[in-house]
Amino acid sequence: MKNTMIASAIALLYSQAAFAETLNLHDVVVTANRIEQNKENTLADVTIIDREQIERSGQSTLTDILSMQSGIEIESNGGVGATANVHIRGNSSQSVVVLIDGMRVASATLGTTSFSQIQPEQIERIEIVRGPASSLYGSDAIGGVIQIFTKQGKGDLHLTASAGYGSYNTQQAAATISGATEHTRFSAGVSSLTTGGISSIKTNTGLDADRDSFRNLSFNGSISHSWAEGQDVGAQLYTSQGHYNFDGSNFPAYQDLRQESYAVSSNNKLFDQWTSHVRVGQSMDTLDSLGSFGQSYLRTTQGQFSWQNDVKLPLGTLILAYDHLEDKVNGTTDFSKSKRINNGYLASYFLEQDANTFKLSLRRDINSQFGSHNTGNIAYGYKFNEYWKASASYGTAYRAPTFNDLYWPFQDFGSFGSYQGNPNLKPETSRNQEIGVVYDQGHHRVSATAFQNKVENLIICCQGLFNDSAANVGAATIKGVSLTYEGWISSYHLRANADFQDPKNDDTDKILARRSREHGAIWLGQHWGDWELGSELLASGKRYNDADNTIKLGGYALLNLTAKYSINDDWSINARVNNLLDKQYALATTASSFNPTAPDYNTMGTNLFVSVRYSPSK
Repeated sequence: MKNTMIASAIALLYSQAAFAETLNLHDVVVTANRIEQNKENTLADVTIIDREQIERSGQSTLTDILSMQSGIEIESNGGVGATANVHIRGNSSQSVVVLIDGMRVASATLGTTSFSQIQPEQIERIEIVRGPASSLYGSDAIGGVIQIFTKQGKGDLHLTASAGYGSYNTQQAAATISGATEHTRFSAGVSSLTTGGISSIKTNTGLDADRDSFRNLSFNGSISHSWAEGQDVGAQLYTSQGHYNFDGSNFPAYQDLRQESYAVSSNNKLFDQWTSHVRVGQSMDTLDSLGSFGQSYLRTTQGQFSWQNDVKLPLGTLILAYDHLEDKVNGTTDFSKSKRINNGYLASYFLEQDANTFKLSLRRDINSQFGSHNTGNIAYGYKFNEYWKASASYGTAYRAPTFNDLYWPFQDFGSFGSYQGNPNLKPETSRNQEIGVVYDQGHHRVSATAFQNKVENLIICCQGLFNDSAANVGAATIKGVSLTYEGWISSYHLRANADFQDPKNDDTDKILARRSREHGAIWLGQHWGDWELGSELLASGKRYNDADNTIKLGGYALLNLTAKYSINDDWSINARVNNLLDKQYALATTASSFNPTAPDYNTMGTNLFVSVRYSPSK
């Protein structure tokens, strides 16, 4: 895989073929510095996935779309609707901040976001920032930030709709209406997905061999009004409700999941050089489960308030912000504490001057559970000429322990021992250094980023003791290089990425669980009259399911195909074939050192989905 991907990038870079199109050099990104700026001017390792790419991917889950991006690995406990977690640059799945329209959306008990509940039909664009971002966003941004922007209103009244059917009795329908008047913008969208699914566990016997169905209904809406020049107010709402049947040790089991956020905001130009942004809202993550363990209910509520001030100076921009986050949990589990508050104070400076770009950000978080914590980031970039740019950065970040880590009540499992949370846990901390080089001449863009991330006070849920508890144990060092390429040759459009990393526990010299040493992806698209054809190749090296590296997850390579036929300017037919070669692979397993022959979590074989889309060109 390594030789093939590098050779492809070099061959394309020096090809003398005619160029069909140039790359978009003026994509605007918000997440990298909490202000709008051109992607080419950011100093972070950033990816933007726009609506066109999402539609081109066909019927994919959000994790399918993310898995094609540089630096990202996925673990999953089954098919569509199952628990799926994201690793960025070899860091834990709890070391990523997920935002939906600026609002944190996550479980404070698990420390992860339910990606299976976020439907691509609701999404306008996705921004991925790799590397430490706690100096901008506070806790959990050791690996990076993923921000999802739902569809917004703009221009004339616009209606889009789609419907499709595919393997495993998968049915999808979605519709969005949006528009804008002189002073008001609005958007509202709804999407529905149902699928018969696959068995979440790879077995042929018992109740666990049945198919595990999933259904989801999602809605998003927004409205904003400009009441004077430079002054606007707005409101946003996102909600997703799903039901997933899963395998539970030969006992019928299910999860009812609900994910939502809402907020009101005010953006005000106070002076020519000073703009204020205020947002207040709340997000919720609810999980109601029934299984062999009985029934449980958990809800996370995150009250959020942010006041950000952007001040344009004679040289550069100064950002001053205050973020308030209040986590509350309730449910059938009787946590000893059910609430914590975090106040974050941010100062960030960004400068673009001639060939130089400079960034400095400092943040102090004061948390009611573990006290105060300081993080920072400094970065510098230099543009040698029209095509070449280099950058270097150093940043610190941290991850707060979850409510499960801290306050899980004492449970006695008899001969198996006992377990409880540890309220004395410290946050994980990290120190990251990286350098990057970019070559961009409009038709081809090649980048290389080398990084080293040292994570200390690793939090583990279990120490393997008879009377067990969560603990801070040891440290990890994650070294790696990320290579990306995007370019056009004739009517062919190619994107490719490859990651080579060494995510190791410093104390044991073992590879961190469910993370590989190499992974990458290639996407190749071509226009042919009214047809648009695409192919995807996703590959990963071997991983281990456990910290002791005794349970191996084999490497894999998957081939997917997409096709779009434009009937006219408004209507199109889209088709997608996943796992064309019907590869057998696993992203996680139920096996352990106690039961090494237990089955893997299942993944989908060859499957097809066809849809019809209505999207007026005017």
